[in-house]
Amino acid sequence: MLKAICHFLPALFISTSLLKAESEIKNVLLIVSDDLKASALGCYGNEICKTPNLDRLAARGMVFQRAYCQGTWCAPSRLSFMHSRYEGRAGKNMGAHFRDHGLHSARVGKIYHMRVPGDIIAGTDGQDIPSSWDEKFNTRGLEAHTPGDYACLNLNIFTKELDNRQSTKMPHRMFVSVEYQGDGSDQPDWKAADKTVALLQEHQSKPFFIATGFVRPHYPSVAPKQYFAKYPFADMPLPKVPANDLDDIPKPGLGQTLSQNSGISKWPANQKRMWSAYYATVTYMDEQLGKVLDQLDRLKLTDSTAIVFISDHGYHLGEHHFWQKSNLHVEVTRVPMIIAAPGMTPGFSQSATELMDIYPTLCSLLKLPTPKSVQGRNLVPVLQNPKTKVRSAALSLVRGSHCLRGDRWAYMRYRSGEEELYDMQNDPHQFANLASSEEHEDVRLKMHEQLKTRLKEIK
Repeated sequence: MLKAICHFLPALFISTSLLKAESEIKNVLLIVSDDLKASALGCYGNEICKTPNLDRLAARGMVFQRAYCQGTWCAPSRLSFMHSRYEGRAGKNMGAHFRDHGLHSARVGKIYHMRVPGDIIAGTDGQDIPSSWDEKFNTRGLEAHTPGDYACLNLNIFTKELDNRQSTKMPHRMFVSVEYQGDGSDQPDWKAADKTVALLQEHQSKPFFIATGFVRPHYPSVAPKQYFAKYPFADMPLPKVPANDLDDIPKPGLGQTLSQNSGISKWPANQKRMWSAYYATVTYMDEQLGKVLDQLDRLKLTDSTAIVFISDHGYHLGEHHFWQKSNLHVEVTRVPMIIAAPGMTPGFSQSATELMDIYPTLCSLLKLPTPKSVQGRNLVPVLQNPKTKVRSAALSLVRGSHCLRGDRWAYMRYRSGEEELYDMQNDPHQFANLASSEEHEDVRLKMHEQLKTRLKEIK
C-alpha cells in the first residue's frame, strides 16, 4: 500500500501551522461513482489501476479507509445516504434540506437509482426524487450499443456487430465490455463532467449543492481503446481463491452470480479481461473527475467548497468466485470515501464510518441544523483528528440480512439465521468462516448481541 500512495504522501505532511485558518464553507460538491470498489484505487493501496485525480483529491482530504455502505446495491444505498437512514426514505432528503437553507441544489447524472444501462440509454430520471433539486440533468449514452469491439465475456463472444448485444434487463449484461475508437466525449461521464463544470461557472457566486453521479465503472464497461490499452488483460492478476472456498459460506451468503453458474469459469483469460475493462473505466471516470477538480481550482472555489467522493457500494470481480454486488462480504460493503473540507488537515482514518454519515457531516460543515430524522453520525471530529471514533462498528443490510463490521471482526447474520464470522486482522480476504468454531464462540455471541442492539437502535 505504501508504494501505491507514496507519490502523493508528501502533500499529507503539511505542518498544521501552514494550513490556512478554517475557511467558511459555503458550497458542497458530492461526487458518486457507481459500483466502485475501494480496493481499485491507488489511495486505497491498489498498485495497478491509475487514478491520479482521486489520488490528488485524497492528498488534500481525509481518506476513510474503513467506510461501509448500508445498502449493498444501488437503489437502497443511494436512498440511504441521501436521507441518512438505514432503510427507507423517512424525513427530508439532503438536497431538499440544503435547498431550504439557501443552497442552489443541482443533480447531474445518477444520484438516486437509475437503471444502468436502461435509464442512461433513454435519458430518463429513474427513481429520482424531484424535491431534492432546483435543476437536474440526465446524461445519455449508447452503452453496450456503442459501435466498436464488443465482448460478452462469460459467453466468450467477440464481435463488431451491433445486433444481438446484451443490454437492458438481459441476463448476461454484467459481463459486457466495448472498446472503441474515440475520445470519450460521447460517454455519459464526459457529459456529466462537462455539465458540472458549466454549473460551477454559472453558480460560483452563490452557495450551491451540486451532486454529480458518474456511471462508471458500472457495467457495461465502455471506454475508448486507449484506456483499455493501459491494462493489457494478460497482465491482470486474478484474485486468489482457495480450493473449496465456498464450502463454509452458507447458501444465503453466496450471492446471485458465481463464476460457475455464469459460465465465466470456463474462460480464465476472460476473467482477466473483466479486470482490464473495470480498470479502464475507473481510469476514464477518474479523468472526468479531474476536469471538475480543475474547474473548482480555476474558479477559486476550493477554499469554500466541501468535496465528498464516494461510491454507492463495492463490487466483486471473481473474489470467492463471486461477481457483482448484493452480498455482505468486504469487497461489496467497503467503499471509497474521501472528504476534502477547507480548513481540515488531510490524512487517513481507520475509524469505522458509514455512507449515512455524509449528510450530518455536511450539515455541520455548513453550520446548518441536522434534521431529527437523520440516523448518521457527524464526522467532523474525525476530519479534525483521524484517530477519533464516532462508532464502534458499521452496519450493512440486504433483504433482511445484516453485516456488523467492528475493529477486528466482521459478522454476518442472514434472515435464515445462518452466520459468518471473520477475523479481519488475520484473514482480511475472508477465507475462513469462524461462525461454527468453538474457539470463537464467545466472539460470535458478542457480535450477535451487538447486532441485536444496533437493530433495536435504528428502528
